[in-house]
Amino acid sequence: MARSCTFGIEEEYLLIDLATGRVPVTPALGVTKRCRDALGKHFVQEMFRSQIEVASPVFGNLDQAREFFAQGRQRLAAAVAQEGMGLYGAASHPFAQWHRQKPAASAHYRQLFDDYQHVARRSLLNGLHVHVGVPAECDRMQLINRLVPWLPLLLVLSTSSPLWTGQHTGYMSYRRVICAEWPHMGLPEPLPDWPAYESYRALLQRTGVLAEDGDFWWAIRPSRPYPTVELRICDACPDLEDALCIAGLFRHLVEHNLDPGLDRAPPARELRWVAQENYWRAMRHGRHGSFIGQQQQQAVSSQGWLAQLHEAFPVDTADAERSLLHARRLLDAGTSADRQLACFERARANGATAHQALRRVVDQVVEEGGKQRPHDTAALAIAEG
Repeated sequence: MARSCTFGIEEEYLLIDLATGRVPVTPALGVTKRCRDALGKHFVQEMFRSQIEVASPVFGNLDQAREFFAQGRQRLAAAVAQEGMGLYGAASHPFAQWHRQKPAASAHYRQLFDDYQHVARRSLLNGLHVHVGVPAECDRMQLINRLVPWLPLLLVLSTSSPLWTGQHTGYMSYRRVICAEWPHMGLPEPLPDWPAYESYRALLQRTGVLAEDGDFWWAIRPSRPYPTVELRICDACPDLEDALCIAGLFRHLVEHNLDPGLDRAPPARELRWVAQENYWRAMRHGRHGSFIGQQQQQAVSSQGWLAQLHEAFPVDTADAERSLLHARRLLDAGTSADRQLACFERARANGATAHQALRRVVDQVVEEGGKQRPHDTAALAIAEG
């Protein structure tokens, strides 16, 4: 059995006006106070005044994460509702006017907007971040190199940003398209080990590219203060069970790639293009794409790719089994991006205007974020059977 790792989750949300579905430029001062009162130390102000984050404590299993976020979402939604606000938990809002949004008041974010200008202002986006703790002696760059080939599959499962400024973008994750405008926000550099990472970081700092306290925003990165690896590629998930599925699968991948019996050599550089190609296909097509598989580099569907993950890293815990079962359902039935597009088309077919249909998408996303449903218990029986 693989080593058991602790983990944490960060969820980002946009505040919306419940009466109009719009993202306010400057939320009322009382909103932030209510959020802090509801979440305490787990509340974080994000880069826009209309954007917030929930940063979890450290978890040992998915049941703990489910309880924390189910209660946290409920408390937060009730708190902001007193100000006429709601929580929008998909990665992009379908008709938000991003150019009107204001940066948060902190010096850090003001500096960020000054440094990156239009790129920062366009990034009115929500992500899902998952941190997994690893042994202090682990070479995290070697670990990251082994995880990179699977990252696009995790993006596929999370896709929730097909709509942007009132239009269907043609991408299932338009968030990641915008992320590509930032430096150091794509796939991590193929650095062979931790000393190479430190040399690379020192070079960028020495040449003025990276501040002494600066950080990379890679799709997966090592934390600076803690012995963790952080998954950053994923879109935010309105449905809590989708988010927990991704957290469970990522933790499962990390645990199995820590196995001392694995070949610890980093993947060949010439295979880097495979991960990059799959990354683009995941952004563009989501679960509907054809991907380059991990075995003999043959074409596979998203379902086939997930089956390869299962074969390469057999499940050995109830959390991993539940996550795999939910991932299969997502790939068969559709992710948030599919549900949003279906909602839009359904509304248009029933005579709604384009804006009315987009508004119904907003309502659906808000409703998904607040629903409480029991998690699948069948997986527990399978895992313990």
